[in-house]
Amino acid sequence: MAGRNAKRMRVPRHHTPVTFPVQNMKNVLEYLEQSISRCPEKTAFADLETAVTYSELGGHVRSIGTALAKRVAPGTPVAVFLPKSVRAVEVFFGAVEAGCFYSMLDLKQPESRLQKILETLDTDVIVTSAEHAGAAREAFQKEPLIYEDLVAAEPDETLLGSIRAQHIDTAPLYVNFTSGSTGTPKGVVVCHRSVIDFIDIFTELFGITGDDILGNQAPFDFDVSVKDIYSTIKTGATMQIIPPKFFSIPTDLLDFLADREVTTLIWAVSALTLVTRLHGFEYRIPEKVRRVIFSGEVMPVKHLNLWMEALPNAEFVNVYGPTEITCNCTYYIVDRHFENDESLPIGKPFPNERVFLLNEENALITEPGVEGELCVAGTALALGYYRNPGATAAAFTQNPLNEAYPELIYRTGDLAVYLEDGSLSYTGRKDFQIKHMGHRIELGEIEQAMNAVPEIGAACCLFMKNKIRGYYTGAIEKKDLSAKLKQSLPDYMVPNVFVRLEEMPLNKNGKIDRKALAER
Repeated sequence: MAGRNAKRMRVPRHHTPVTFPVQNMKNVLEYLEQSISRCPEKTAFADLETAVTYSELGGHVRSIGTALAKRVAPGTPVAVFLPKSVRAVEVFFGAVEAGCFYSMLDLKQPESRLQKILETLDTDVIVTSAEHAGAAREAFQKEPLIYEDLVAAEPDETLLGSIRAQHIDTAPLYVNFTSGSTGTPKGVVVCHRSVIDFIDIFTELFGITGDDILGNQAPFDFDVSVKDIYSTIKTGATMQIIPPKFFSIPTDLLDFLADREVTTLIWAVSALTLVTRLHGFEYRIPEKVRRVIFSGEVMPVKHLNLWMEALPNAEFVNVYGPTEITCNCTYYIVDRHFENDESLPIGKPFPNERVFLLNEENALITEPGVEGELCVAGTALALGYYRNPGATAAAFTQNPLNEAYPELIYRTGDLAVYLEDGSLSYTGRKDFQIKHMGHRIELGEIEQAMNAVPEIGAACCLFMKNKIRGYYTGAIEKKDLSAKLKQSLPDYMVPNVFVRLEEMPLNKNGKIDRKALAER
């Protein structure tokens, strides 16, 4: 193994231009059907308790699809209230067979937040298991559909065929919820065409094939998992679903990766750094891993270097992009040694995505070193926010550089600059949105939850040194405030640090002086 400070030139695997075939697919289920025909008896998905072959998966999906199609109309949202598991994947694809789209609900989210998500979806269709049916009834006050009943249905190929015949590639595939500044989560709607466009390029660009075993880390309500799930079924690979609890037990996590011969990690930065923070590689190195693709936050170079030392023959890729553009819009294949105080570029655009910088006057930035807002155009753009036309109109706007015809762009709110070699480097945010523990969070939503606590007079949140800091005035103790916030916010949104103030600093306009708080 190379020494910790050794400098090595890393050469990307793909040296020659990659050509992408014209794709006439309209439905992601065609990925699955092609893999069923190629490798029917191969394991498609596995968790600690269950494994399913491609052939078995196809049967289960058609059964679930038939049962749903006999109950609900195409285009209906299907809320999936299940643990991250093989069963959840089967329900996703079953919903698609029925001409519907799915939205994963995290069992560990507070009930109030789950109810807000379900209100936004405006659906009565909740799929869970017999084990979790009681919790679903309690959380939603609705009668759920039970997985065990759906998967036992006799497939109706005529019914499913008629639904498929009406399908168009701009039909929604899934809705993933992100934090919203008003306190209500925003549901990002992504269609089949966007996923097909991205996954075709993603798998080809990084050489993912049917020989790979993907180790899934991301929650299924987080779009990083989209790359795992759809790369798997496109290529006929195998996806091993890592239990979330293993990410607090590094020995179990590394045993899982090594014993199941995982080759590909598409992980959030926070998951990778957990391994190195807890000195996991001193216990065991998963030597079959040959590809590590990371995103969600800025990767600390000192942790990247530890991973590169442990896996000297693996390819490492930094990918960037918000949920609204279907996973990622830029990538950087790490091809050299970086010092710990350097920043990794976010790289260049994926093929068929236009990524550019605009200044505050909406003029195009082309020269190196000039900061601007990162904007994206192309097939990968989401359809918008579900049942939220105001937020959609604010984020998905006409390209100000184009006055000739309609061309929507997504304004990410992220700031970046061009480097001398033409690659992009992320520099920060232009608003109060952050990325923390792999999740995109609006600080305004946390502030709203804090201000809703009766004992609080005023509240403000900052994100500093990778921690959410909650400032407040009022008599409540910090531990009691934390407990109250956990009743309305997921754990990853509860501030890591609370600071109680006698009074909140204000600027000359009478607004909370965030700069003064930061200087404290």
